[in-house]
Amino acid sequence: MSDPSGSTTTARESVLKPSDALPANAVHIVGPDLSSPVDLGALLGSYETIGFQATGLAKAIKVVEEMRSRRSDPDQPLTLFLGYTSNLISSGLREILRFLAQHKLVDCLVTTAGGIEEDFIKCLGSTVLGDFHLDGAELRRKGLNRIGNLLVPNSNYCAFEDWVVPILDQMVAEQEGKEKVRWSPSKVIHRLGKEIDNEESVYYWCYKNNIPVFCPALTDGSLGDMIYFHTYKTDSQLVIDIVSDIRRLNDMSVRAKQAGIIILGGGVCKHQIANAMLFRNGADYAVYINTGQEYDGSDSGARPDEAVSWGKIRAGAESVKVYADATLVFPLVVAATFGKAHWAEQAKAKEQGNGIVAADEQ
Repeated sequence: MSDPSGSTTTARESVLKPSDALPANAVHIVGPDLSSPVDLGALLGSYETIGFQATGLAKAIKVVEEMRSRRSDPDQPLTLFLGYTSNLISSGLREILRFLAQHKLVDCLVTTAGGIEEDFIKCLGSTVLGDFHLDGAELRRKGLNRIGNLLVPNSNYCAFEDWVVPILDQMVAEQEGKEKVRWSPSKVIHRLGKEIDNEESVYYWCYKNNIPVFCPALTDGSLGDMIYFHTYKTDSQLVIDIVSDIRRLNDMSVRAKQAGIIILGGGVCKHQIANAMLFRNGADYAVYINTGQEYDGSDSGARPDEAVSWGKIRAGAESVKVYADATLVFPLVVAATFGKAHWAEQAKAKEQGNGIVAADEQ
């Protein structure tokens, strides 16, 4: 049939509107080819052209690798600040964080109260896998505390009390005695890391490697509960000075030749690091990994460009936010950067060691 009104032609022109030519440097979307074996590096490299958050993850790996390599810059060494929320210590990310502290791959940690105490509690008792949908009232009757789909028995916190209270006694004695120790949150954490004497602990390695750990909300958790109870057991209360820590953290930022930040989650640990960057006119590199959205105006959900407006990340800095659960993606980020470099160093050392043995045998 004829189309005297030309409506079909108009519809076709609307649906099949001609495109402008693509730029010569356009990135073409393509995923990994799994028809042949693919190693971890190649697989993660392919994320760059998958799109959506996969592309963000690929950029995060590039930025973290740049930060990693610049830490050893002889002229402008980068100081790396790592922040994370307490739930990530409760999760299996604790072992990733321990790896970074054990091998001195970061310069500073910032976390929340749970991010401190849960590390020590795990040295005293296990956290086990549960389910997001378990009945809260039933768990309460059984003395089980739920963190997402993780379960922590109350007995773990009882063991923590038995362990930490004698240390608090000694800290008060040192505060009141000849030493006149002036405790700050970072000094408290340093001391607890020494006392735990357990290589499974993140803060044991921070103590061994003298990596400062800042916790502005140190009393907001079980450790705060123990300190509270302790005030009724002694004539002198433990005094914790937060001012000296904010000075120490901000001074680290000011004195850094270059500064890079990796922040897992939001809240206090995210803003405390970002605010410290303000004193040097912003971080040079920044990676955020969290599931927060910006639409409620929260700092937790804010994108890096909001921090640029405050001077907390430099204009033009390499920055990216990955909208993802950190437990999903941070192990991949570390494996592709710090892990890859660490394994290469180990292989090189082993090869050199074998060479020395071979020379001795000749």
